[in-house]
Amino acid sequence: MLSISDSWQSGDPYERYVGRWSRQVAPRFLSWLALPPGRRWLDVGCGTGALCAAILDHSAPGAVHGIDPSEGFLKTAARTLPATVSLRKGSASSVPLDGASVDVVVSGLVLNFVPDAAGAVAEMARVCIPGGCIAAYVWDYAGKMELMRHFWDVATAVDPSAAALDEGTRFPLCSPDRLRDCFAAGGLREVEVTAIEVPTRFESFDDYWSPFLGGQGPAPAYVMSLDEAVRTRVRERLRESLPKSGDGSIALTARAWAARATN
Repeated sequence: MLSISDSWQSGDPYERYVGRWSRQVAPRFLSWLALPPGRRWLDVGCGTGALCAAILDHSAPGAVHGIDPSEGFLKTAARTLPATVSLRKGSASSVPLDGASVDVVVSGLVLNFVPDAAGAVAEMARVCIPGGCIAAYVWDYAGKMELMRHFWDVATAVDPSAAALDEGTRFPLCSPDRLRDCFAAGGLREVEVTAIEVPTRFESFDDYWSPFLGGQGPAPAYVMSLDEAVRTRVRERLRESLPKSGDGSIALTARAWAARATN
């Protein structure tokens, strides 16, 4: 059975692969939360800073903290975010903040990679004030995160062993009911779940395919583990199967499931 790491270490390849689409989800997520200004925010698993940047642009925060276990991601975030954002190394299971020290805790595209997601939610609750907001979103890998869904369907047809790596089966948390259950198991109240969809338009097949060669994340890491012959078969079958417009562009949709609750 193939073994591919889920670790994310390098910010620039991540941005080309999925960060550019995450940056579209973040403001829609914040609009759904519709929280008053002046709040102290924490972004758990801040990555390259997409959600932190959106908080600054859309939520008039009193303070913004971001934590991530990847030094590479933190360096990328530090290059793009103002110095007023406090960035620290930390994980969802061990947040380096005091209890009840922030008003809002959010997390984007992270919970499915955490071994104990309910424990992570409980840790988010620890650092959040009573009555504060805790919210997160994850990609709908099994359904309408189409850039990945098309990839894994083709990869599995070419190489059946790839099925073991498909995020759609590996991350059952990424569904409305399971995400709601995770928040409830973490001790939260008034849990709500919604879908957030963004367009993912690729200018060409190369615009779609080249980010898979960056090696960051399960699908790109799998691509780079293949010998050239199999990689070429996957690439060419994708080229044939993806829906293309007359100008060669590829219009897909990315859906995320979002949850929010009261601490």
